[in-house]
Amino acid sequence: MAGKKPDIGAMFGANKVKTFLGLPSAKPGQAKGMKAAIFGIASATPYRHVGAYCRNAPKAMRAAIAGYAANLLHMDFDLGGPIFPDGKVTAVDFGDLEFNTRDSAGNRKRVRECAGQVLDAGAVPIVLGGDDSVPIPLFQAYEGRGKFTVLQIDAHIDWREDVRGEKWGLSSTMRRASEMGQIERIVQVGQRAIGSARPKDVSDARKWGVDFFSGREVAAHGIDPVLAAIPKGAKVIVSFDLDGLDPATMPGVIGPAPGGLSYWQAVELMHGAAKKGRLAGAAFVEFVPELDVNGLGALTASRLIALALGIAARQR
Repeated sequence: MAGKKPDIGAMFGANKVKTFLGLPSAKPGQAKGMKAAIFGIASATPYRHVGAYCRNAPKAMRAAIAGYAANLLHMDFDLGGPIFPDGKVTAVDFGDLEFNTRDSAGNRKRVRECAGQVLDAGAVPIVLGGDDSVPIPLFQAYEGRGKFTVLQIDAHIDWREDVRGEKWGLSSTMRRASEMGQIERIVQVGQRAIGSARPKDVSDARKWGVDFFSGREVAAHGIDPVLAAIPKGAKVIVSFDLDGLDPATMPGVIGPAPGGLSYWQAVELMHGAAKKGRLAGAAFVEFVPELDVNGLGALTASRLIALALGIAARQR
């Protein structure tokens, strides 16, 4: 008879929690006085021929780090201090937004409105996806709030005009962003191997002004050139497609490709982007729990989300 799997939460005295790291639960619109607010969604605009294949990701991300809920105010060495450095928890978790497979416009509206409410409260929205169609309505929520830089970490560039007639899907995320007046700069890092991009898509992106840093370039030159492309004082929205990481670190994705970013490169990119300016929002997408290996991908994703929380908590 197999023994019971050891539980890190039991070691530290963590109770069962449903929110990310045991954060206070709140309803959308209740982020006043907070530095950040988390919410999840299964998808925004799933392709009919694929469906919402990342629908279980938000739940898996929360579960992966739940065992550390009792340690929320302990030392976090990736941040150089506790996630919430002043000893006061300044983030909430709204849970998951409603998702309707037959109402993509409604899904997008819910993401856009929820993120807008977080921004109205002066907090940073942190979105747990869902596939890579989710950042599109997140970007839309910034309309009328100034100019923003998108830092996309991804194995793919997502510049398709449409896929089988669908223009709001996961392969068109950055092209849709480029059409929004509030997005003034796009920095894309980690692209590699074969994806949906065609040569014209790459050409269109470069004509628009995208700064590309492929996985191969990052391997050769590091992340300093990426950070140099982010303007000083920029308000940065991080669009993190988790297949941007190497599959040895992030196995639970539908489109793995060898040679992605390491965990530490991702950490330093997020720290560096916030240091250049300010973290204005983040979305963590394209995680497929059913493809994960021993929970490694879920844990990696949850650690990056915790990092985003810690960065937001340190911003004035």
